[in-house]
Amino acid sequence: MLPGVRANPRASFVSRRSLLRALGGGVAVSTLAGCGVPAAYIAPDERSAADRSARDKRLTFANWPLYIDTDDRNKTRRPSLEAFEKRTGIDVRYTEEINDNDEFFGKISPSLMNHQDTGRDLIVISDWMCARFVRLGWVQEMDRARQPHVTKYLDPLLRSPHFDPGRKFTVPWQSGITGIAYNKRKVGREIRQVSDLWADDLKGRVTLLSGLDEAFALLLQGDGVDVTKWKADDFHRMCDRVEKLVDSHHIRRFTGNDYIKDLSSGDVLACQAYSGDVIQLQADDPDIEFVVPEEGAELWAESLMIPNLAGHKRNAERLIDHYYEPEVAAELAAWVNYVCPVPAARDVLASAKDKELAALAEDPLIFPDDAMRGRLAIARDITAEERTEFAKRWNALAGV
Repeated sequence: MLPGVRANPRASFVSRRSLLRALGGGVAVSTLAGCGVPAAYIAPDERSAADRSARDKRLTFANWPLYIDTDDRNKTRRPSLEAFEKRTGIDVRYTEEINDNDEFFGKISPSLMNHQDTGRDLIVISDWMCARFVRLGWVQEMDRARQPHVTKYLDPLLRSPHFDPGRKFTVPWQSGITGIAYNKRKVGREIRQVSDLWADDLKGRVTLLSGLDEAFALLLQGDGVDVTKWKADDFHRMCDRVEKLVDSHHIRRFTGNDYIKDLSSGDVLACQAYSGDVIQLQADDPDIEFVVPEEGAELWAESLMIPNLAGHKRNAERLIDHYYEPEVAAELAAWVNYVCPVPAARDVLASAKDKELAALAEDPLIFPDDAMRGRLAIARDITAEERTEFAKRWNALAGV
């Protein structure tokens, strides 16, 4: 049974996707994740522990707050998770302990560096951070033979990111798009391209995202760059353009999730935004539009991973596969309202008797249509060697 439709409750979402707000913390993380600490890398033959799944029917799952379906009458109940427990007999200890990618990295990195169990069998973090874990060898390769639904139903657009070809180590939990949001009534015309943000009548009424990983891909696409294989020169050329827009006061400021407030109040007319947040805004103001620019937009994901030495790997693999059953994926999508990584869930929602629920199947911000999908790309991630230099330049522009 699918839950009733509700507005997206995850107003704190963008804070999860915040990056290096100050260079000090960023350098420490970047150095650790790169070549500065060679001992941090864990070889493949040192990543697994004896799997207790067969005799110990449980697992620990760490996720972000408000990122799973709950019962309307009892918020402590999670229907899709309870269905898995009932069917398999596996007890899931679900914790909402991840509030920031860097913070969580710092929390569990000492255990992983020192070849110790983190106490977690399954975690969800943003793909740009997943890339660090994969490069460091801190997560285990999954057995797709135990995950037939992942193999069959994972969105082709998400199957092979640059940092994890073939998704051997990661599986998307939910996905989203970084594009442009604007108030169509107040702007008085359509915005179709990134360059439309730089029109004279929008001077001082435009914001960009402050996080490097969140902002750079869309801006590169606006310059006609293929973000699946961008170069350092592309990045610096984009920064040169942004620097001029900052100096001329065209860009009002750089934001975290507070762009939502600015757009709602009318202080800002157009901004860089996340698709999931705009669903919430549209519920309150139908004049708010979300645009995947003609030049393209970034498709991102937050993904499930099994940390090294997790003692219940098979149980974790079974839970991941559970969420790739179209009926379960539809249940989750109806609650969180982000881009569903299981396109087959669209047909499940479309067949719902509830009209509002069925309408979600036609929402391109949950199930992008073919035209939109053709303009989406997963950006090449910023490497450890690039991060310090790029973060330094971007943070100077963004004032973080």
